[in-house]
Amino acid sequence: MKKVFMLLITICLLTGCGKVDKEKLINQFIDDVDSSKAYEVKATMEIYSSEDTFIYDLNVSYMDDDYFKVNMLNKINDHEQIILRNNDAVYVVTPSLNKSYKFASEWPYNSSQSYILNTLVNDINNTDDVDFFKEDDGYSIKANVDYPNNDEFSYEKLYFDKNMNLKEVITYNNEDIACIKVVFNSIDYKANLSEKDFDVDNMVSENCCEYDSTETGVLEDIVYPLYIPTNTYLKDKETISTENGERVILTFNGDKNFVLIEESSVVNTDFEIVPVYGDPLLLHNGVGALTTNALSWSYDNVDYYLASNDLSTTEMLTIAESLSVVELVEK
Repeated sequence: MKKVFMLLITICLLTGCGKVDKEKLINQFIDDVDSSKAYEVKATMEIYSSEDTFIYDLNVSYMDDDYFKVNMLNKINDHEQIILRNNDAVYVVTPSLNKSYKFASEWPYNSSQSYILNTLVNDINNTDDVDFFKEDDGYSIKANVDYPNNDEFSYEKLYFDKNMNLKEVITYNNEDIACIKVVFNSIDYKANLSEKDFDVDNMVSENCCEYDSTETGVLEDIVYPLYIPTNTYLKDKETISTENGERVILTFNGDKNFVLIEESSVVNTDFEIVPVYGDPLLLHNGVGALTTNALSWSYDNVDYYLASNDLSTTEMLTIAESLSVVELVEK
């Protein structure tokens, strides 16, 4: 009996006796992504802001040669947007407005994206010493993130089942508070996709122009930012009537001068593509267009434009997102 016991100990020492092969399991996920010629992902994303939660349904498609498409549906107001990358450019399409921003951008590779498998692999590869944990129902990986336009985000945790199928990604800030959670409902690594699936002209919904422009031509409320930088105040408010409705110009002065413009959204008769020299930026309430000193986006039938030579990108992002947290209205 003693010899049998010693033999078992020897076998355990030689084989690891249940020891998890960290590198092998991590590489299994990386290989699944890198070897895929085309994949499709269905997921749900939650973005947390103070006491508010913004929920999106996501459909993500990828095809070789860096074709990407992300359909985002806001579950609060059914606002749909599409981020698209093909061999021509990067687009942010708002089908209901028959409109798209066009970027000469490196998206999605210029920032971490918790819902795109390729950038998750990049995050893992760019982390010097990846933390790997054995969970009750699988495994988890802790990796660094890179969000150049939001220095609040610090790291992410990827959760897998026992077969290393990705189930969830949670992004945390510097105070270890969860900011974004993506739950992966399905991943198909052998999707049947073609270039036409990434054609911007196919991204506009068939019923995009059924809306009466008068429904989106009236600016019902003026929305004021909940967050304003220290020693900065509202200096002037001007309302202008345009052929499409109303435009409100809010001017803030002080240590951080900036201008906020709010204008009623109007559905375009023809599909409009607006060139932008910047990058797409994910906000709590949708995707905006970020340039060197300005940020523009649409939400609840209102077009917003925020411009400043004094604000950092993080400050512009905070102001923009505070508009969706509370609405202090005045007419």
